[in-house]
Amino acid sequence: MKEVRTLYVDKGEEGVRLDRWFKRRWPHLNHIQIQKLTRSGQIRVDGARAKPDTRLSAGSQVRVPPLPDAPPPREKGQIDPREAAYAKSLVIYEDEEVLALNKPSGLAVQGGTKTTKHVDRLLSAWGEGLERPRLVHRLDRDTSGVLVLGKTPGAAAKLAGAFARRRAQKIYWAIVAGFPKPGQGVLELPLAKKGVGDREMMVPCDPKDERAEAAETEFTTVARAGPRAAWMALWPHTGRTHQLRAHMLAMGHPILGDPKYNNEASVALSEGLKLQLHARRLVLPHPSRGTLMLEAPISPELKAGFERFGFEEHEADPEPFKRRR
Repeated sequence: MKEVRTLYVDKGEEGVRLDRWFKRRWPHLNHIQIQKLTRSGQIRVDGARAKPDTRLSAGSQVRVPPLPDAPPPREKGQIDPREAAYAKSLVIYEDEEVLALNKPSGLAVQGGTKTTKHVDRLLSAWGEGLERPRLVHRLDRDTSGVLVLGKTPGAAAKLAGAFARRRAQKIYWAIVAGFPKPGQGVLELPLAKKGVGDREMMVPCDPKDERAEAAETEFTTVARAGPRAAWMALWPHTGRTHQLRAHMLAMGHPILGDPKYNNEASVALSEGLKLQLHARRLVLPHPSRGTLMLEAPISPELKAGFERFGFEEHEADPEPFKRRR
């Protein structure tokens, strides 16, 4: 882009930082380039100099100076039509601000050194820059179910804020070893990371431990298969890494199919099963109107567990914690 332009901040971008506003439109720009353009006064907001961390207001005018051209797209980063179709097949809800997917078990949310197939990469199916949906929370690789994203910077910020302020109710279904007693309640048990790399785990710890992170899980029993296993509804009030898996193990009733958080009884019951944990339902404020109530059909992995222990979906109360509030 070789000419000076004036662009207006969209209402969905209220509160977004200036540098992030630029990165959404011109992803090839790096932080140093944006910093130089602001420091020299070439980028202005409503006629005044601005810093990269300036928060923008809807309707503000941004002076955009001539910018370097984007390099040719990298073939490696592109997704093919089959991958795009697969990404679209995961959609359970979509409007102009919100996208919700039913994430399958085994698909990571973000990439890593050895992870090339992940949700973040598949989001290219919706476009790049401003068109690309934004992650606002996470699910473990082997956990299936509802994953919500923001389709504009403003929507993403509001959705992420709902999670941060605990205004999102996340209900998970899990099949655990044994029959928890009591069958319902709230577990408040701080967790801390222990180990390195693949051996890293979240373990219970003393609240005074400097590594301790407060963790709270509400639980209730949906159905039981005698003394062998129970179908539980779990509501994490906090969002710690592996929280539900670590808490259920600490209760003595680990989630079946878990290769990391298990005991002798759960390993014996888990033969042939993948992780029996599914993000079934998510209720949170819509970025601009009302309330979002999102529900994901159960995964093939959880369905296999239901069939083994004789559980039926219709047995579940869609709002299992309503009576406890």
